[in-house]
Amino acid sequence: MGFIVDASVGAGWIIKNQVSEYSEAAKRALLTDPVVVPALWWLEMTNLLRTGCRRRTITAVEAHGFIKTLEALPIRIESLEPNPSELLGLGLRHDLSAYGAVYLDLALRLQLPLATQDAALREAALASGVGVWMPG
Repeated sequence: MGFIVDASVGAGWIIKNQVSEYSEAAKRALLTDPVVVPALWWLEMTNLLRTGCRRRTITAVEAHGFIKTLEALPIRIESLEPNPSELLGLGLRHDLSAYGAVYLDLALRLQLPLATQDAALREAALASGVGVWMPG
């Protein structure tokens, strides 16, 4: 079936203090279930790594290694650009940032559940009917 992964889950794949049982379960599941992310995901993941470097919790060498690790994962990047009016509508309706709305929009367009650790995005996915990915 597959699922959408947001940056709150992906962060747990590379940043030690972001690891959770949920993020680890999603990482195991992506080996057998198709995972899709919006192009925004890479920007968010790169920003997390940059922040880690600035805070000196990781080195630049480690950050580049994490990028290689992420690139090796079987993740499909959805290249379709979201409609700004749709994003604004989703953001206003569910009190989401534009970033959160991008993930919800993709989940709605592909009719796939959303793997997230963000409470607002979780509620929006449930309210929108796409649901939240749960480990099987």
